[in-house]
Amino acid sequence: MTTMDITPATGTTPAIPGPATPYQDDIARYWDQEARPVNLKLGDVDGLYHHHYGIGDVDQAALGDPGDSEREKKVIAELHRLESAQADVLLNHLGHVPRDGMLVDAGCGRGGSMVMAHQRFGCRVEGLTLSAKQADFANQRVRQLGIDSHVRSQVRNMLDMPFETGSAAGSWNNESSMYVDLDDLMAEHSRVLSVGGRYVTITGCWNPVYGQPSKWVSQINAHFECNIHSRREYLRAMADNRLVPQAVIDLTPDTLPYWELRATSSLVTGIEEAFLESYKDGSFQYLLIAADRV
Repeated sequence: MTTMDITPATGTTPAIPGPATPYQDDIARYWDQEARPVNLKLGDVDGLYHHHYGIGDVDQAALGDPGDSEREKKVIAELHRLESAQADVLLNHLGHVPRDGMLVDAGCGRGGSMVMAHQRFGCRVEGLTLSAKQADFANQRVRQLGIDSHVRSQVRNMLDMPFETGSAAGSWNNESSMYVDLDDLMAEHSRVLSVGGRYVTITGCWNPVYGQPSKWVSQINAHFECNIHSRREYLRAMADNRLVPQAVIDLTPDTLPYWELRATSSLVTGIEEAFLESYKDGSFQYLLIAADRV
């Protein structure tokens, strides 16, 4: 197995080996420069730093009275609870993972889901990201938690994973698949997964029933410099790469409460309207797909 060493003394993570495309360079630069309060303040609640959205009903009692001086702090805590609940749902769909197995988080961000996966399964978890800043952050955090012998982030392209064929018990993309070609992505997950291994993705996708990506989806693409795929493209790419869906779940109704709460908070980024309107008009869906490698 080829891996990349993390320098313990400095916590720095090597750059992507070999040539990267100009687009990869742009995405790495985007996330290296990203420091939105919505990603950092939510993680400060309990030290789990995510880069995805939330699902579930808002606990209105936890928010307290609208005039409460602590209201905003409680809103932030509730938003974070919902995004951790989303990660829990993804992990639920990985099925049984042996303690001596390996999981792969493709597009790991600052590593919150990897920490949760290790805490649940006790296994080794490898994360891949194009951003050295994110990888450094995640590696520093797992060192603080004392789990760096089992959890690690690498600066690598998820289309060229540094793992042996058939070595992973499970793998996932959590809102990170819109940065790559889906056929190439599913081919690589299929390669690294063992037969019977489980792949899970949670993603926003445009609804082919709508006809074409809506203006709201185009705004989301522009905001995040990504290329959102259709639901049909996910299923086709999986079928072409020996990944057989075991569950396809529309999480759109479950994520609306998160976005409605976030739109009232101090953490707005200007993209909230596009998510809310596209979910409500049916042009955009929040989907979970769990598939087994056959």
